[in-house]
Amino acid sequence: MQKDLWMPTEALQLKAKTRIALCLMWFIPLLWTVNMVVARQAPGVVSPHVLALGRWVIAGLILAMVSRQELWQNRHTLRAQVWRYIALGACGMWICGAWVYLAGESTVALNISLIYASSPVMIAVGSVLWLGERFSKRQAFGVMLALMGVVHVVVKGEWQHLSQVKLVPGDLWIVAAAISWAAYALLQKRWPTAMSATAQLAAICWGGVVVLVPFAAWELLQADTPTVGHHALLMMVFVALLPGVGAYWIYGWTQKILGASRVAMTLYLGPLYTAVIGWWVLGEPLGLHHLAGGLFILSGVGLVLAVKQPPTS
Repeated sequence: MQKDLWMPTEALQLKAKTRIALCLMWFIPLLWTVNMVVARQAPGVVSPHVLALGRWVIAGLILAMVSRQELWQNRHTLRAQVWRYIALGACGMWICGAWVYLAGESTVALNISLIYASSPVMIAVGSVLWLGERFSKRQAFGVMLALMGVVHVVVKGEWQHLSQVKLVPGDLWIVAAAISWAAYALLQKRWPTAMSATAQLAAICWGGVVVLVPFAAWELLQADTPTVGHHALLMMVFVALLPGVGAYWIYGWTQKILGASRVAMTLYLGPLYTAVIGWWVLGEPLGLHHLAGGLFILSGVGLVLAVKQPPTS
């Protein structure tokens, strides 16, 4: 404490921010876990595309309000690159949004979280094949471990009867969403921008809204689509504020202070958080295949991210 009194003001402020960031970073996977739980509770209350549309309209309005001046200043660039934001919105808000809710109709929250945990490995592989980044043997082994974990969860541990296993449709929806999230991340690397993270996310949100509108409209025209009531609106607000704006904002802020690798590692606590919350809130049972698959996925991702990449020129 005595030593802190002699530290410059800027150093003290940085130390305080670091302590806050170290606490907040543990809430990021918890906030994203909310989306997994809502995906399981939404069937019968609100249809998948309507829920995703409501979520990203609310999040988009909040983000656009915060970054309105920057968006206006970059309006010509946004107009010229509108197709990029529609593509990113399709990957990040449509497939990684509505398809997660579609998955929630037939698979459990823990499966959603475990399979999604393979996305960073897919991003690493895509970076090698598409962006020309280096990849070590240790990282390649990590990819194999994580992929084994994904398959183990999807086949529910029944490797000896692999040809006879009947996959739950929701598991396949999540595999597609995990691939789409990898594409979402890689496309952002491929298409860098000078805008802030808030303005960038706002533009992507509205690109996603454009894609979601016709699918949500089609669902609303179906006779068996639930009416959007108070409970559905509450879900939309919940997923817009917590796993939407909240998680993304905390992730960006803590990453600036602590660095990308340290913050990214906390995201793989998601399956553990989801397992506990799914059991506590939804009454979903835990199986040995979840534990084994989770160990494979998290070990593989850990190997991929533990190797430091050489600085890019």
